[in-house]
Amino acid sequence: MIFALLIIFGVLLFNLIVFVHEFGHFFWAKKFGVKVNEFALGMGPRIFKFKKGETLFSLRALPIGGFCDMEGEDSESESPDSFGAKKAWQKIIIVASGAIMNLLLGFLMTFIILCQANTLVSNTISKFDEGAVSSTCGLKENDEIIKINGSAIYSYKDLSFNIFAASNKESFNIKVKRNGEIINLENVKFRSVTNKNGENIVQPDFYLKPLEKNFGTLLKATFLDTISTTKIVWESLLGVIKGNISFKNMSGPIGIASIIGEKTSEGLQTSVFAAFMNIFTIMILITINLGVVNLLPLPALDGGRIIFLLVELITRKKINPKYEGWIHTIGFFLLMAFILFISYFDVAKLFGKG
Repeated sequence: MIFALLIIFGVLLFNLIVFVHEFGHFFWAKKFGVKVNEFALGMGPRIFKFKKGETLFSLRALPIGGFCDMEGEDSESESPDSFGAKKAWQKIIIVASGAIMNLLLGFLMTFIILCQANTLVSNTISKFDEGAVSSTCGLKENDEIIKINGSAIYSYKDLSFNIFAASNKESFNIKVKRNGEIINLENVKFRSVTNKNGENIVQPDFYLKPLEKNFGTLLKATFLDTISTTKIVWESLLGVIKGNISFKNMSGPIGIASIIGEKTSEGLQTSVFAAFMNIFTIMILITINLGVVNLLPLPALDGGRIIFLLVELITRKKINPKYEGWIHTIGFFLLMAFILFISYFDVAKLFGKG
């Protein structure tokens, strides 16, 4: 029963993420006088609806998305309150606001998570594990870790990701601040451990100094942690493009649902609150992921639309909506094909074949 309620909570949180994204579009559309025909949460047939002013608000059967249908967004319209009739800079704000709202939600949710934490941690080493390997490779207590393999380190999340996801896990180049001096350490190694799947993984073998927890340090830690999560999403995408990260390690809707169920079960072994926090943490990654991915300059995504609008802003000439619509339609089908491709690996993992 508790497990089912937590899964429902996860579904509600996911729909909050979608709602916030679409509300960003809706808010700025109304602010600039664009008519919104429908604001929908979910996909498929309507199960609830009401109309307020010129907008139909609806709840749909499948809790897997939503949309904000603006007049003249994907077609030509002569109406002065259509999307196409607005200035290019206004349209850019309307289109970008959904992703920005997702990033802001990620910031707020991260703040809530850190408020529950017993302590905040710095990037400064306090002590090493017994038998630590990195202490024999140049790292010392009180070193503040600034970069790993050229990637800036903002939080422990950054630190562990850059070690775990490195393409070469034999050794690392680490930049530290020691007694006010910047020092480059090469060929730093860490102890490897065996995870529950029997795989050898590399992880930090030291502890970090705690920070005094107050409102100021909470805000700073929230900001840095949000940057870290955003950076991790971006670097993961680059890793896939470069071939450093396999498509098999990506997750689509099926994989995400599986992860939520797994993390919920793991959390329940400790407490209901732990399971709740696990779901909440996953949702932070999802909302920031949605924000980052939507800003990619690809057809069918908000970032792709922004590219067309930037061209309009610079040339002061509108691109024919018909041609732009074709490009976004093609991009949409390619995006759906990609999601199906990732879902294949998700299903394979579920049956132990991935």
